[in-house]
Amino acid sequence: MLELEDVHASYGAIVALRSVSMSVRQGELVALVGSNGAGKTTTLTTIAGVMRPTRGRIEFEGQSLIGRTPEQVCRLGISMVPENRDVFPTLTVEQNLRLGAYIRGNKAEYEEDLERMCERFPILRKRLHQPGGTLSGGEQQQLVIARALMAHPRLLILDEPSLGLAPNLVEEIFRLIQELHEAGTTILLVEQNVRKTLQIADRAYLLNLGQVIASGTPAELERSVDLESIYLGGQSRAAGGERQ
Repeated sequence: MLELEDVHASYGAIVALRSVSMSVRQGELVALVGSNGAGKTTTLTTIAGVMRPTRGRIEFEGQSLIGRTPEQVCRLGISMVPENRDVFPTLTVEQNLRLGAYIRGNKAEYEEDLERMCERFPILRKRLHQPGGTLSGGEQQQLVIARALMAHPRLLILDEPSLGLAPNLVEEIFRLIQELHEAGTTILLVEQNVRKTLQIADRAYLLNLGQVIASGTPAELERSVDLESIYLGGQSRAAGGERQ
């Protein structure tokens, strides 16, 4: 479904990604893990068209994403929930959700989808007419995920969905992600909570200093890499896991 091959990206003279290659197959939950500054968010924004790679290939369902705008990428079937949530604070919850469906423009479908989101996220039904900025952090995270789903994405990209949430809300968000995956949604997930992420992922890629240094199933990754060392700035250890 999604293929990245030899992708490089830079912020001016600073190289952020170095020869990143990875894939996401239909129906999978694939995780990108790594310490702060490893290149995880840069990888996502490059896929989403926010940042342009300096080299490499990015294809989604056989179509190149290189040079496409974020709106064009969204219209191809990719929705991204950014790290900072980006709720429109002065718009109501319903207006936020309506913006998620704007690329489709079918009013009958919108009403059906709105009802579906209210069933999946009951708190949003109670908050439909409240400004988005008045919601709690956990409620805002549910709102932006629901808004992304309103676009009927074939690939949902989540960047740090549990960031800044209380522990009980973190559990709730991870349950939601797992439910979406079990319902058939294809997900590319970036998360600092690596242990919980590896519990629900089908496959994972470990990034360090803009490079993929290990990949495979969660079990393979845990066998091949000292995750604690990586998150404290160390290096991986070879142990027979799949590598790129």
